Amino acid sequence: MSMRSINFTLNGQTVSADIEPHRNLVELLQRFDLFGARESCGQGLCGCCTVLIDDVPHYSCSILTHTARGKKIVTIEGLASADGKLHPVQQGVIDEQGFQCAFCMPGFVMATVGFLKVNPDPTREQLAHGISGNLCRCQDYDKILTAMMRGAENLRGSSHA
Repeated sequence: MSMRSINFTLNGQTVSADIEPHRNLVELLQRFDLFGARESCGQGLCGCCTVLIDDVPHYSCSILTHTARGKKIVTIEGLASADGKLHPVQQGVIDEQGFQCAFCMPGFVMATVGFLKVNPDPTREQLAHGISGNLCRCQDYDKILTAMMRGAENLRGSSHA
């Protein structure tokens, strides 16, 4: 199959890549050595591969690479500041130890960051609904939600919008 060239912004940097058009976005991200968006189900069902495309959460396993053309893509690796300071939602996960195995955590963080862009002060129920497309194998949703709520609180108290 022939390669196609695409240009897009990845974690704040303008990049280009040649890739087969039938490849999905998570495969393209791996070519940039970004493995935080984890392909688990490969069918857009679990949310482990969630990234932001123009500030909206998407499952990168179900997005074909050409969709990235001209878009702004942010992965979990792109959330921390240049000096290494964690994003407020990432810090919320640390503060609350909101994980067990942490395989799903990048997807939950990215879904939460995207949700908080449209609802920066959600109730616990609103946030639970907003990130409900993400699944956890360990099933400690209460702990995860507590961590995401802490992240929302951290974000409201920071200048990192």
